[in-house]
Amino acid sequence: MKAGLYQPDEFKDNCGFGLIAHMQGEPSHTLLQTAIEALTCMTHRGGINADGKTGDGCGLLIQKPDVFLRAIAQETFGVELPKQYAVGMVFFNQDPVKAQAARENMNREILAAGLTLVGWRKVPIDTSVLGRLALERLP
Repeated sequence: MKAGLYQPDEFKDNCGFGLIAHMQGEPSHTLLQTAIEALTCMTHRGGINADGKTGDGCGLLIQKPDVFLRAIAQETFGVELPKQYAVGMVFFNQDPVKAQAARENMNREILAAGLTLVGWRKVPIDTSVLGRLALERLP
């Protein structure tokens, strides 16, 4: 029976889910490596294309790397981040004109919301690991 906002035809079952955590909440590179290894065990569910490289977007949810982000803000923008801050990941259009227009629009909206914008950082990427289909669909 349909109730509220739930639309049964809009949802699909997922094949797998993994959860791994440090019991004392401490960051651990070993846990990260284990989680990445767990992702490699998910290829059976059809989440990888025939090219063996293009995936369906499965990934990891990790704690915000506060020390790293504070160091980047200082190094890139010469800014010390406040106690509370947020970080957004934005994928802009490859067309520089469209990307700039989107960035300007976001800047306006961020400022209109009463927030302070520290800056934009282009995150380094390695496209050599991507399959043909993923390369054709880069944001």
